[in-house]
Amino acid sequence: MGEIRRANIKPGARVMVVQKQDQRSGKRTEGIVKDVLTKSATHPHGIKVRLESGIVGRVKKRIP
Repeated sequence: MGEIRRANIKPGARVMVVQKQDQRSGKRTEGIVKDVLTKSATHPHGIKVRLESGIVGRVKKRIP
């Protein structure tokens, strides 16, 4: 799987994220990005975002 870069994640993007409590199971949650919380260009576990629903998680996939 390709690395997801911060530059590719913008507010309004539809993404799949894994929440902290779901890291072991890998359960993914779909939503729309409200805020990008990671400051670095990349992160080994995924770019952390806040979705419009208020959920915070790390981006695992961007949905076109």
